[in-house]
Amino acid sequence: MRIAELSRTSGVSPATIKYYVREGLLHSGVRTHHNQVDYSADHVNRLRLIRALIDIGGLSIETARELLTVLDAGNLPAREALGAVFYALGGRRSPVGETEQDSATADVEALLARRGWQIDEQSPARRTLIDVCAALRLLGHADVVAAMDDYATATESIATTDIGLVRGEPTLEQMTETAIVGTILGDTLLAALRRLAQEHLSQQLLPEGAAR
Repeated sequence: MRIAELSRTSGVSPATIKYYVREGLLHSGVRTHHNQVDYSADHVNRLRLIRALIDIGGLSIETARELLTVLDAGNLPAREALGAVFYALGGRRSPVGETEQDSATADVEALLARRGWQIDEQSPARRTLIDVCAALRLLGHADVVAAMDDYATATESIATTDIGLVRGEPTLEQMTETAIVGTILGDTLLAALRRLAQEHLSQQLLPEGAAR
């Protein structure tokens, strides 16, 4: 198909398609003439994946490119491929709660020890959790930090489902794509489900007229 048809089929403008090609997110089409490039159904699927990661998952172009590079490599053992995906996602570092960093680090180390979780010292998620705990303590919400075991129990169950879905894929490429999509869109999915559950349970546990 020509770029105009690719644009109509994918819902992505020609200018954005060309931008994704320049940024290395989308493979170039096949040049058939000096002024004509043809694209295939693979380009449609790739564009849908890119838009899902960026528009729904909220990834930056840089992070999306890094994840898609892992997907395209296709030569890493499954565990290394998944590790590359998780670490490419990184984690936000926040200056909020700097004065509480030591206490927050102790909170996280104690949690990992209780759960028996084997986590690398350089894990971006580990650093993010420390920052979150520090901010919570600074804001006077140590009760949320104290509830981390309950959250950890729920997330371990979720992670078991995640890994099960990845292991169920027949090829490494499909495993890697499932890890990417399941993690990025899964985060958005879980956030939406959490909001729905909160809305539902608040009607039962926080009835109208309850003490403020």
